[in-house]
Amino acid sequence: MLLSILSLALTGWLLAGPGYDPPGRPFIEIANPSSIWKFARTQGPKEGESFASISKTAETMQSDPEFAGLIVRCAPKGKIDVLVALIRPFPPRSRPRVTISSTGGGTQTFEASMAAAGAAVLLPDEVSAFAAGKWQTTPSLSVVVKESDSEIKGVVALNGLREAYNSLAANCGQ
Repeated sequence: MLLSILSLALTGWLLAGPGYDPPGRPFIEIANPSSIWKFARTQGPKEGESFASISKTAETMQSDPEFAGLIVRCAPKGKIDVLVALIRPFPPRSRPRVTISSTGGGTQTFEASMAAAGAAVLLPDEVSAFAAGKWQTTPSLSVVVKESDSEIKGVVALNGLREAYNSLAANCGQ
């Protein structure tokens, strides 16, 4: 559990890019303890630029040790990105296949790209609509990331996503 939390903190730092100055308390609890999504605001590479994100650690008993969790972040031009956080990075130019399964929501596979020097898998734009909609009523996601001969599996509980997502959306562009 501690390793997953530390990896998400590191991933947040990596996603912030150069010039990141960690604040005294980088994370704020968004919801009740049984549905903790962490909110973070990180300094962007440009003066006065900052980015907001929410993250949820993996269910450790149901996930590979290399799977850290899920990140939903504000992106330029009002976009929202969804990323899978990893402990063991893939090569930065990798194009992994990500399969996401949800209870009652079926299974979908996407071609993704890498972010944060390979420590995070950036899912395509269409996935952000799921975080804004149907995932908010889904108990959990099962995620499989495949790259070459490597496969990393994980489960993320989605309870509390609606409140965390609304908080994130209210902070995008600020």
